[in-house]
Amino acid sequence: MYAQNYARTYRANSILTASPGQLVLLLFDAALNSLAIARKACDESVTDPRKLEVVHSQLVKAQKIIAELQGTLNLEAGGEFARTMYRLYDYYDRRLLEANLKKESAPIAEVERLLGEVRNAWSEMLRQQEGTAPQAALHHVA
Repeated sequence: MYAQNYARTYRANSILTASPGQLVLLLFDAALNSLAIARKACDESVTDPRKLEVVHSQLVKAQKIIAELQGTLNLEAGGEFARTMYRLYDYYDRRLLEANLKKESAPIAEVERLLGEVRNAWSEMLRQQEGTAPQAALHHVA
């Protein structure tokens, strides 16, 4: 019980004290976590109603997070790169919708892999340039 309270407090504090760039990274991590849960549930059994509900709820959660990431893109300042990311997020959403309708894990795995690459690139950029213009140009993080 106490461990859960400490974990919840730690998560809340990490969000409240995170930089805008780190908040974007937390969104990537949350989406990837939901995708992993959905893929695992989908692989385990597509006939178990409880597993189907897990797949559905986790995919919807990931789609909402991806929509939030897409919504924070600064298309004016980010130029062609931000527009490309916008289209990529659209692609992720369509693939997850397909995965949810068909209850197939392949599209989930694809989005998980692609989003993981974007997440790792974002993380690397934060390590190299925390608080600089390239980060602010892509997402509304200032």
